[in-house]
Amino acid sequence: MTQQPTSHAPGSRRPGGRTARTRTAVLEATLAELVENGYADTRVDRIATRANIAATTIYRRWGSLENIVVDLADELAVTIGLGESASLEDDLRTVARAVVTLNEDPAHRAWLQAMVSAATRSPSARTALSSVLAHRRDICSVAVRDAIARGEVPAGTDPHEVIRATVAPLYLRMYINGEPVGPADADRAATAATLAARAGLYVLPPGSATGPATPEAPTPEA
Repeated sequence: MTQQPTSHAPGSRRPGGRTARTRTAVLEATLAELVENGYADTRVDRIATRANIAATTIYRRWGSLENIVVDLADELAVTIGLGESASLEDDLRTVARAVVTLNEDPAHRAWLQAMVSAATRSPSARTALSSVLAHRRDICSVAVRDAIARGEVPAGTDPHEVIRATVAPLYLRMYINGEPVGPADADRAATAATLAARAGLYVLPPGSATGPATPEAPTPEA
């Protein structure tokens, strides 16, 4: 179906043995710190103390708190199957439902609530959150690229804008308004984004650059 990415952010590899236990301990400690203290007050030294791991080990592997947060997001993501459907709407429905499923996971919900709250006050938190969301859009945009190849949507359609249109209403309701969402809300968002894409609303002006390209199609996550 799809291939795994060949490049990894710091700390994002999935090694085994002692290294895997170190990664698990650090990510669990980071999540606990984010939930208890928020991003702005989370410190690598406190993560190290909680995980019973030297701070120098954490810095050597991840380099920064931002990189730990990005790695944590990958750990909390879910793998979804895209690229096998003959319909953009079916693929976008899969993406939207995965977002709803993630919201039902207490760990992911706590992480994202902490990051959204911190991003309104901290530029570094905003950068980390933007990096995570851009990565997720990039790997989900294979659905739009396939739709372009099939002629289902116009050439020049911006894949990132289609994915944004699909998930933004859900994130707004879940993490800003605090409203409940379910599969029906996910399906409605997917249908609306599909109709807009087919109508050409997300076609880039000539000469415009689209979102980050994916050299090899990775396994999509949400």
